Amino acid sequence: MESTEHRLGAEHLAGCVALSKSASWNQNEADWRLMLSVGHGWGISLADGTLAASTLVLPYGGRFAWVSMVLVLPEQRRQGYASRLLRVAIEDLESRRLIPILDATPAGREVYRHEGFQDRWAFSRLAIKAISPPPVGDGVRPLQDGDWRWILELDRAAFGASREALLRALAKRLPQAALVSEQKKGFVLGRDGREARQIGPVVASDERTAMALLSHALCAIEPPVYLDVAGHAPALREWLEGRGFWFQRPFTRMVRGTEPAPGEERLVYCVAGPELG
Repeated sequence: MESTEHRLGAEHLAGCVALSKSASWNQNEADWRLMLSVGHGWGISLADGTLAASTLVLPYGGRFAWVSMVLVLPEQRRQGYASRLLRVAIEDLESRRLIPILDATPAGREVYRHEGFQDRWAFSRLAIKAISPPPVGDGVRPLQDGDWRWILELDRAAFGASREALLRALAKRLPQAALVSEQKKGFVLGRDGREARQIGPVVASDERTAMALLSHALCAIEPPVYLDVAGHAPALREWLEGRGFWFQRPFTRMVRGTEPAPGEERLVYCVAGPELG
């Protein structure tokens, strides 16, 4: 069937959500709207108007951008659509001197390695369908407007660039999970999803603070819940698995070229999601 490459816009949102559903990914319409507001993307549509494939790029600052939502409908795979749009995205970023970064599933990792991406660090998707609320202590409170200055400073150190628009949007998506350490040592945000609520990012100066933030966030929301837990925090993962979370899939953070991953990995306990960074 004849196909057409094009930029993605609001008129393609239904097709974008259908792509997420076809891959059993968690993004809902609000996620796609958020990503298209932060960045931009391309699609391939068939002659009947069906959106068959997508790829997005989310620029952060003036140094790098996330490559996101590389998806193809199952019945349209093995036609080169993903590779075609990935190269369009890479060329777009190279023209603006932005380093392409992405979080790869095992299925995509080898494809990305052939396009010049290299492994940097790993994280794991954990999931739960029913929560026994963990014990919570003091030291965590709801995020307030006056917190944004130090939150953005801490997040810039952790992530490697400002992503203020994204963080402010997430704080509105799941406000009951928008929490901070009273000692200004960390914060947690979250969002609703198509299959589950996603908690992340969790950025903290130490693992104890990360656990406290997660304890309060998990008490504030209804399951099911997804968490993307950084590989450098095995104690946090063990603590979560002891409360019923189970391992769903691994991800690998990859950078195209020889540059290190931006930011400070040790401050990131849960990423915002592989589609967001």
